[in-house]
Amino acid sequence: MSDGAVVVVGGTRGMGNALARHYLNAGKDVYITGRDLDRATEVAAELGDRATGIGFDLAKPDTIGPALADVRSVSRLALVAIDRDVNPVREFDIESATNTILMKMVGYVETIHALLPSLSDDSSVVLFGGLAKERPYPGSTTITTVNGGVTSLIRTLAVELAPIRFNAIHPGIVGDTEYWESKPLDGFISRTPTGKLATTADVVDATVFLLENQSVNGVNLFVDGGWMLM
Repeated sequence: MSDGAVVVVGGTRGMGNALARHYLNAGKDVYITGRDLDRATEVAAELGDRATGIGFDLAKPDTIGPALADVRSVSRLALVAIDRDVNPVREFDIESATNTILMKMVGYVETIHALLPSLSDDSSVVLFGGLAKERPYPGSTTITTVNGGVTSLIRTLAVELAPIRFNAIHPGIVGDTEYWESKPLDGFISRTPTGKLATTADVVDATVFLLENQSVNGVNLFVDGGWMLM
């Protein structure tokens, strides 16, 4: 594993928090970010001395550079933050759609831009998309579009910022997350060839693979138990 810190954008909860814990357990210094600085600082304190909390909102790109100004020597960057923008076209909410687009299409890139001086040739980056890009549903127009954009974004980044590696992960339904654990999932499970949904641990394992394997670059990885096949 390369020297340098790990930055997990969206590391205060869920899959981002689990990824931060993985790297802390591996002995890395980890920065976790969230929209609220106090909350990010609190979660970092719970994680231990090697964790640091940073506050900024991806949908407010002008705040990103100043918030990351003191971060040095980054070996791994994971952009995990997600936003479930259920926004039907018939009742289209412009502000909500704009925030979602800013978050992933501008905020993700500005985070990379802000950290470029701290990244080395051996660094790697993973962007989180999602399978709404392949399985749209009523109200998913904005999130389907931005997740589709992530699939192309990693390719242009991998070319323009070579030899830094860029990959994307697209989780399916992650059954043990806060959002899904209280919802009926039998219909989704029955349409998954493995007979089980992805777990947070599965997503973390796949993210670490993308971050650490030196020959994986420009890849869009589905983590869904084969749900896309059915």
